[in-house]
Amino acid sequence: MRASLLQIGADDAESVASRRTRVASLVREQSDADLVVLPELWTTGAFAYESFAAESEPLKGPTYEVMARAAADTGVWLHAGSVPERDPDGTLYNTSLVFAPDGSLAASYRKIHRFGFDRGEAVLMGAGSELVTVRLPGTTVGLSTCYDLRFPELFRGLVDAGAEVLVVSAGWPERRLGHWTLLARARAVENQAFVLACGTSGGHAGVAQAGHSMVIDPWGEVLGEVTGAGDAVLSVEFDPARVGVVREEFPALKDRRPHFRA
Repeated sequence: MRASLLQIGADDAESVASRRTRVASLVREQSDADLVVLPELWTTGAFAYESFAAESEPLKGPTYEVMARAAADTGVWLHAGSVPERDPDGTLYNTSLVFAPDGSLAASYRKIHRFGFDRGEAVLMGAGSELVTVRLPGTTVGLSTCYDLRFPELFRGLVDAGAEVLVVSAGWPERRLGHWTLLARARAVENQAFVLACGTSGGHAGVAQAGHSMVIDPWGEVLGEVTGAGDAVLSVEFDPARVGVVREEFPALKDRRPHFRA
């Protein structure tokens, strides 16, 4: 499987419509990929809180339409990052969209863990309530978004649901870059799964982004990474069957005792 992670910069001076067009063109350049992954809230910027309501859209809104066409034109599985989704009841959600190679919607995931504590996303958006996996040819992909990375129980749930590849679509701040790299590798090691961690670059409402997108194997080895915070395309080829090999050779998951609770 070849995955292409598109580390997209969010410049506050660029319009959302212009960014959609630019990113769709980048997706169409990835015809040699099986799976293309975009970052979190690349249309608005993950920290551009004041833009969430104004730039929110229904699930099948402008970003859905543009990305569905890009996936179909390119013939790839496309994790189109996340958008500020406006539910019919008015609630906003941080929602990821995954398209099949024919442009149909394969899955959507509403971010469960909202960042901000008592401000920002945590108070402006609703929380998702469902773990989401997507079956691709030869493997199962589990979906997560940014702050979710700090909650290992979510990833355990995805593994229990069959996930062998864990996608983390993020708008992670540069000042916590060390946590990003540490936690992404930890999620790979503890779940014996591939982790595809795709972040934004540039700045969102004055918050510098970490970038540093990575592909990590089930043993915690980094197969590829973007060493800077700029716009970049990271393409890595890997064999999903390695998950089964690692889990068989070092069967730590079999020793779980999930019934222990405080």
